Order: sequence, then C-alpha cells, then structure tokens
Amino acid sequence: MSVRPAPDPRFSAARNIYSFAITSFFNDTATEMAYWVLPAFLASLGAGPLQLGLIEGIAESVASFAKLFSGYLTDHIDRRKPLVVAGYLFANAVKPLLAVVTGWRQILLIRFTDRLAKGVRGAPRDVMVAETVGKARVGSAYGLIQSMDSAGAIAGPLAAIVLLARFGIRSVFAAAAIPGALAVVVALFGIRETRRDHLPDRWPDKRTSERSGAANLSAGLPVSFYVVLIAVTLFSLANSSDMFLVLRAHSVGIPVGLAPLLGVVFNLTYTLGAWPAGWFSDRFSRRWIAAGGYLIFSAVYFVFGRAPSQAAIWLAMAVYGVYYALTQPILKALVVEIVPERVRGRALGIYFFTTSGAALVASLITGGLWTRFGAPSAFYFSALLALVSALVLVCEALR
Repeated sequence: MSVRPAPDPRFSAARNIYSFAITSFFNDTATEMAYWVLPAFLASLGAGPLQLGLIEGIAESVASFAKLFSGYLTDHIDRRKPLVVAGYLFANAVKPLLAVVTGWRQILLIRFTDRLAKGVRGAPRDVMVAETVGKARVGSAYGLIQSMDSAGAIAGPLAAIVLLARFGIRSVFAAAAIPGALAVVVALFGIRETRRDHLPDRWPDKRTSERSGAANLSAGLPVSFYVVLIAVTLFSLANSSDMFLVLRAHSVGIPVGLAPLLGVVFNLTYTLGAWPAGWFSDRFSRRWIAAGGYLIFSAVYFVFGRAPSQAAIWLAMAVYGVYYALTQPILKALVVEIVPERVRGRALGIYFFTTSGAALVASLITGGLWTRFGAPSAFYFSALLALVSALVLVCEALR
C-alpha cells in the first residue's frame, strides 16, 4: 500500500498560476522572435509555400502523438512537473540552432524537436493548472496564462524587429536563447507539484450524470466531449499554420521587415482579450463563446482570401487576435469541465492529438491549394470549414 506524500506547505495556488504564466511569457517570447521571420528565412534558402506546409505539418503531427502519450501518462503519475520542465528545456535548447542552419531540412528537424517538446509538456501543464484552482476559476486561470503567453508573442516580434534592423535575420534566432533560458529557470524553481490532498475544491465526478447508454464510451469520456471534439477537429482542418498569413501579407506588398509586426498586432488583441474571455467563460456557456471565435476566424480568412488592400490585412490581423482569445483558453477549460477528473489528462491528450493531427492535414491542404489554385482558394476553403464548425458547437450548446 503506497502512501501519498504530505502536501507541500509552500504550495500556493496564486504562486503556481503566476509561475505558469511567467514561464509562458518567456517561452513565447523566444518562440515568436523566430516564428514570424521564419517564412522569409525559408525563402532565402530557396524554400516556398509547399516546404513551409510540409515543415509545419510534420512538426504539428509529431506534437500530436506526444500530446496523446503525455495525456495518458499524466493520469497515471503523481509527479508531473518533470515532464513540464523537460518540455520547456528541450524546446528552448534547439531554437537558437536556427542561427546556423543552411537548408530547409535542418529547419524541419529543429521544428520537429521543438513541437515534440511542446507536446510532452502540454497535457501535464494544463492538468496541473486545473488542479491548482477551483472549478469556478479554471477559465480565468487558462485565460491569464494565455494572456501572458501572447504578451510574450508581442515582446518577441518587437525584439526581432530591432535585431533584424541592426544585426540580420540569424541574430534573431541566436538571441532567442535568452528568454528561452529564463522560461526554464522559472518553470524549474517557481512551479510546485499539485497534489489532490490540497485541492481547493475537487470537482464532482460527472459519471453519475453523464454515463448513460451511449455516453459511456471507451475511456470513460462522455458523449458531449466527443461532440466538441468533432467540432474542434473539423475546425482544425481549416486552421493551417499562421505562417501562411505572413506569406499572404508578403504577397500583397507588406515587406519582410514588418512581418514580426504582424505578430504584434494580433497578439495585442489576444493579450487584452484572453483573460477577460476566460473570466467570462466561467459565467457563461463556453460553447457559445468558442463558436463566436470560429465565426471571427472565418471572417478573417475571407478577408485574407480577397486581400483588398494592405490596410485590410493589418485590420484582419488585429481581429484575428480576438479569435484566439475566444477559443484557446476557452476550449481547454471546456474539455476539463465536461470530463471526469480521473481522465482529464487523457481527455486533453486526445483533444490535443486530434487537433494537432488535423493541423498536419490543414497545412498540407493549404500549401497544396495555394500552389495549384492560388492563395484565395486556400483561404476561402478555411473560412467555410470554420463556419461549419461554429454551427456544430451551437447545435451542441442548444442540445
């Protein structure tokens, strides 16, 4: 008979959430410094939309398998912090290597490792967050972390703009090592293990209310989870890499040097909106909020398909941040809300796995449609799928 360790007297819910948030800030600063200049860097190496789609698709597919495995593992281990710290460590160890690559295949390997590490840390981190706070605050907690994450996505591109102007594109990748190291340090020393002994208020097991007939599906997950999963997966087939938005902006005349500023524009609205959206979702239907986000995504991609002017592209990028705020923290909170506590990790793993796997297909479809039929067809296709996905969520909300 095993005895669970006594609660850590130093444990603080606020400390844990703030540590997760600060870690996300530094990690995304490092990531976004490199992310928004990557299309131009690929072009300088002789690669185009098809190679970009292949790189992003493969990177996301390996992340999906890592998320599925780590989600299952999360439900069966007591110590989740090592997985989270290792995920941040390996991701930030490989990013600076972009400064010395000479071909797009090397970039593929680096992105592969980066996304693998992200996949490993995703589910355990989100379960730790859910265990840290009570049910009434999970949306707000995810929203705060996403706000800090996107704040890093503002700081990163701004730093990249300065470095591009003074030292060139490769200096951006090398400098990403600094915030990356800070992310690892905060994760290592700031985050505390969560233990069920001291949870603020344990969520009720919904098996008695949702396990009836067909609802008792494999893995003990309710029907409502699978309906949401269908909507999210369908949408993910439309949600290709944001690098295609950058390529589209280049095609209408926005210069390479301003590419990081595109990230700043949409992450500004994302940062301002994520925490309030998460707070609001604790008091209103998360399905309706996420459906609204999908409708905004559809409108943004329609504008990118038409690309009537550079001003329209800049405005669409700003609105794009609202889509992120209404979906990224909200959907994770929705998954955690509708499944029994004992299978949270598994549910998040399945959720991340299917959406990331669909992202592989989405990037390949977008790259293929763009190459064969032109950019507008790729963006119109994504806009249509987003509309259908919003309808599925609305129908589930009304059920």
